[in-house]
Amino acid sequence: MAVITRVISPEEDGATVRHILRAGLHFSSHAVSRLAHGGDLIRVNGLCVHTPHILRAGDVLEVETEDRRPPKAPVTPGPWPLPVVREDEHLLIVNKPAGMTAHASNFLPGTPTVAGALAWERGADFLFHPVNRLDKGTTGLMVIAKSGYVHDLLRRKLHTEAFRREYRAVCLGCPQPERGTVDAPIGRDESSVVARRVRPDGSPAVSHYEILARGDGLSLLALRPETGRTHQLRVHMAYLGCPLAGDWLYGTEDPALIPRPALHACALALEHPVTGERVEASAPLPEDMQRLLRERFPEGTEA
Repeated sequence: MAVITRVISPEEDGATVRHILRAGLHFSSHAVSRLAHGGDLIRVNGLCVHTPHILRAGDVLEVETEDRRPPKAPVTPGPWPLPVVREDEHLLIVNKPAGMTAHASNFLPGTPTVAGALAWERGADFLFHPVNRLDKGTTGLMVIAKSGYVHDLLRRKLHTEAFRREYRAVCLGCPQPERGTVDAPIGRDESSVVARRVRPDGSPAVSHYEILARGDGLSLLALRPETGRTHQLRVHMAYLGCPLAGDWLYGTEDPALIPRPALHACALALEHPVTGERVEASAPLPEDMQRLLRERFPEGTEA
């Protein structure tokens, strides 16, 4: 059971539980309503209370954040490997392999899912709240909140300095200049069910890139998204004329080179939504991208 604990300060003396939940702990109005009707989810000095309860300085407020509702849709568990990089009572960071989606999809029946892998390991009632989603073909770090409350807090920070993400990618050709920013709005491509494209009426999208190495017509890049549009990094690199190696949707499918878009979420740094501590995590390049570096880049290239 995940619990948020707060000792009421002298400045908060006389405030209601509802006020502290909203103004001090930043629960959403929906979450406060859920807590208000949860029966025993809020305690002060060990006793169950309701949201109108008046707090006094020194009171210990405890709020249970674990969702007790069943998942909206049944999850099919599966014995799919999903390495855990970091975990505490509030969040989980995993290293997602290629070929795995976050949730089951009608477009991709039978595909391994993060939700299914977690359900296999932790039980079908484990509630899954993905914060940063990765495409099926993209590997790397994915943050999962263990409650709707923590998910909401992290989602607000996702595209800020309080939640930075970095990727490694291999693209065809070499973008110019060697280091730059792509500021190009992204919207749907009407010719495709899944594809996006740069278009003037799209949503704002900003990506930063830097060439780390060159090799045999390819470039190894460091990429950092400032926004989070669907397929953003893939679309922006294709927009520069340098689609990701193996990107069947925005470039050229080439299983002999790599059987998926060569994109890996390698590092992240975030402010923990409950403790406030700085959380950092990293994940080494997967074997298929390491092979590309060994075969197509000069010896000594490091990601």
